[in-house]
Amino acid sequence: MRRYGKNPDEDDIRTRPNPKGNRPRTHTRPKHEDAVEGFVLTVDRGRITCLVGDRTVVAMKARELGRKSVVVGDQVAIVGDLTGDKDTLARIVRVEPRRSVLRRTADDDDPFERVVVANADQLAIVTALADPEPRPRMIDRCLVAAYDAGLTPLLVLTKSDLASPEPLLQAYRPLGVPYLVTSREELESGAATELVRAQLDDHVTAFVGHSGVGKTTLVNTLVPEERRRTTGVVNAVTGRGRHTTTSALALPLSEGKGWVVDTPGVRSFGLNHVDPSRVILAFPDLEPGTESCPRGCSHDEAECALDQWVADGHADPARLDSLRRLLATRERREGD
Repeated sequence: MRRYGKNPDEDDIRTRPNPKGNRPRTHTRPKHEDAVEGFVLTVDRGRITCLVGDRTVVAMKARELGRKSVVVGDQVAIVGDLTGDKDTLARIVRVEPRRSVLRRTADDDDPFERVVVANADQLAIVTALADPEPRPRMIDRCLVAAYDAGLTPLLVLTKSDLASPEPLLQAYRPLGVPYLVTSREELESGAATELVRAQLDDHVTAFVGHSGVGKTTLVNTLVPEERRRTTGVVNAVTGRGRHTTTSALALPLSEGKGWVVDTPGVRSFGLNHVDPSRVILAFPDLEPGTESCPRGCSHDEAECALDQWVADGHADPARLDSLRRLLATRERREGD
């Protein structure tokens, strides 16, 4: 069947605006002036749950954002279906500038940065005093990441009914890092809730720690209406817990006085993204001693003034050892 007559002229022929047969492309992008502000609560396999007003909305990242990631804690601009009804999907069209970004890498050789949380202002480093045993090196690495990101660290020691906190606190008291000590009974009864809440009100606090240290149990006492499954078993051979929190989740404290971000348990906290010269910022008890160091001092050489600083009793030798362990790890990576 012919589309045109026997003798068609030019007016009969349908023409397209360009050879490819599609609409001409433009670099002008919509401004989305009708976009509504949202707060990212969690991200799961491309679906992003946001708080918009008093309701939760599931959204996806708009194509114009390209490779820009959206993480828990982000303030975003959303368009589309904002009812929050089942099976509806909105679009995130803009990520607002971040006030802070807490990052980590899988290890010190991994160039790929993982953003843990955005816009937090406090980092709660949760460590069990036993079962599993505390790992001071992990604490130091979290402190480095916190100081580098501009977050205030908070040391939370759990399971004090199994071991005394004093040996660990002796190494961290000189730093002036605020700390809390809780026991299993206090967490289960809720007696520790107000003590912890006093440190969290009016803050966005990210909780980090190994699996099995009681991190999610602590979050459950703070936000009982949003209980998450807790870690019930610590491996008897490795001393490590099993991951039960699989994605970061921001939860509001009651009365709207702050947020807690529960994150999956980590087994390592790489610092590939941190400039080695900034590692000393996590050791405020040692930093004044670097004033007498030679220019470009690596803090692990014969002329380093930190040895004398420690010998004069200004800091614990274990702290200098911890600093040098971190720096040595990074130096080996840079030399590869």
